[in-house]
Amino acid sequence: MAIEFAAVVIPFLMLLMGTIVVGLYFFVTFSLEHAVEQASRQIRTGQAQLAGMTKDQFKANVCSHAPSFIDCSTDLRVNVIEVTGFNTAIPTSCVDGSGNLIANPANDPVPGQAGEVVLGMICYEWKLAGSLPFLDVGSMSNGSALIQAATAVRTEPYS
Repeated sequence: MAIEFAAVVIPFLMLLMGTIVVGLYFFVTFSLEHAVEQASRQIRTGQAQLAGMTKDQFKANVCSHAPSFIDCSTDLRVNVIEVTGFNTAIPTSCVDGSGNLIANPANDPVPGQAGEVVLGMICYEWKLAGSLPFLDVGSMSNGSALIQAATAVRTEPYS
């Protein structure tokens, strides 16, 4: 009986830990997607542009909708881009060649005139991924996992 238990307990614990990690990963991802979508509502309605909101203020707005366990001060990057056509250069990654988070872009005002498409993208360095036993889910240089969330909105007519 003890031999059978020993043969089964390690694979069972690994399966259990893997299930918990995948659940945590999706929870963090969906929480960040919700936060960026809620914050982007001000861009969609033109409130951000009329108020002269900067990208740092947009980041603070994202953080106000994110759960409290998200470390916005050091682990979150925000990029807001006006998409003018199919040829717009859109950054697809928030990490450099070494696997480190790229610094926040310039603190320009949030773009988007009436009727234009604006892409709000956030990148989060999930440090918990680097300290999970039995699993290697981190893709960054320090073992953390990169979680990205984005939303594209067409601004409403505002003035």
